[in-house]
Amino acid sequence: MAGSSPFKMRLVHLDLKGAPPRVCYLSEVFPLFRALGANGLLVEYEDMFPYGGRLGLLRAKHAYSPSEIKEILRLATLNELEVIPLVQTFGHMEFVLKHEALAHLREVALFPNTLNPHEAESLALVAAMVDQVMELHPGARWLHVGCDEVYYLGEGETSRRWLQQEPHSKAELCLSHMEAVASHVRARHPATTPLVWDDMLRDIPGDQLAASRLPQLVEPVLWDYGADLDVHGKALLMEKYRKSGFAWLWAASAFKGATGANQALTPIEHHLRNQVQWLQVAGSVPADSLRGIVLTGWQRYDHFSVLCELLPVGVPSLAVCLQTLLHGGFAETVKARVESFLGIWSLEVTDFTSERAGSFPGSDILALVAHVSLHLCGSVDALLERDRYVTGWFSPYHRRRRRIHPVMVQHIQPRALSLLSRWSAVVGELEAALKRVFYPDAVEEWLEENVHPSLQRLQALLQDLHEAASPRPDSGQDP
Repeated sequence: MAGSSPFKMRLVHLDLKGAPPRVCYLSEVFPLFRALGANGLLVEYEDMFPYGGRLGLLRAKHAYSPSEIKEILRLATLNELEVIPLVQTFGHMEFVLKHEALAHLREVALFPNTLNPHEAESLALVAAMVDQVMELHPGARWLHVGCDEVYYLGEGETSRRWLQQEPHSKAELCLSHMEAVASHVRARHPATTPLVWDDMLRDIPGDQLAASRLPQLVEPVLWDYGADLDVHGKALLMEKYRKSGFAWLWAASAFKGATGANQALTPIEHHLRNQVQWLQVAGSVPADSLRGIVLTGWQRYDHFSVLCELLPVGVPSLAVCLQTLLHGGFAETVKARVESFLGIWSLEVTDFTSERAGSFPGSDILALVAHVSLHLCGSVDALLERDRYVTGWFSPYHRRRRRIHPVMVQHIQPRALSLLSRWSAVVGELEAALKRVFYPDAVEEWLEENVHPSLQRLQALLQDLHEAASPRPDSGQDP
């Protein structure tokens, strides 16, 4: 199937730390992933994993149950998608270290993102997390242990004292924790190879990497989501890792969630360029060193950030990216295949709002999200900031004093009511569509971030209009 693809493994990343899909939606979309060219999944559970025992406090309100995890794995197997679970074990530990009971394991007391590598309890914690995840993923060939963006490493009080003892360095501190985590995985789960994001390794000298045990323990995943990544620089970095002793390397591109923390619609062209450049990187390194590629689809930049593009919204971009990697480029024939798979007639974002926005699972969400994102705020702005009656006779000055010429109510109120009614109907349809795919808290969050501010502006205008038009003892006075 992947005759012209240099990537034997093509994994779709499911970032479940925001807007995790219901299992019923995964059952609909997994066959599409496979048809488009994916043969694996990287599942970043975070707080959606059903941790038990003393780790039970890590579970989100709507965390998957063990039976749902087994159903996800069954659906993946049915669609020939190999599952690689991801457990953060160093950086991006907010979902763990935000809890008061575990806050003492932070590298820096104020920040919940990075684990203190000096505490024996830290390693015991991540080992317990790993073991619980692996218990529900028997036979997994790989386990991703994260280790990216370990911010503030070395800045904790214990680390600062440790670093003052020559010849200790932050690189040594980083490598020692990675080695400890990977050694646990290898010892307890000998058939499983740990994967790590590579950003914390990039600046470590090759001879120091080679002198560590890490090249015998893990496979690095080189990530870059830019539309203008340095192809030559990436090839040199891969060569450095190979010379350091890493036998296998992975790449990681992005199909969504990498162009803005609050991005609502996916800029397909950006992600297409990212895949094309990764193909160029792959073409410049030995084929026997490249294991595969992860197409990341971030749902939050971190545990505390807002939601970015929802999974159904990113499906057209995923289709473009997978087909590009599968066929070695995005020729017109590949574009036609993507449109056929998705049941769409155009990949232009402005066309996603039409009735022909697609027939793929979640295409109704894409159409409604696109309509809201492209038109809601603008239509409210047009009334509040550019309508001659509102700006001329019911300005903020008039609204604060609840003053209006009675005839102007007849010009403004019907338009505002009509606009509110039209958008309320659209939002009601969108809310129903979202609830079929996502849990209530994700639906509430997306609407509150992307819809409610505009509707509330309309409702506030109507409320002010009502109060200004109501009879008052001094209504005959000038403003």
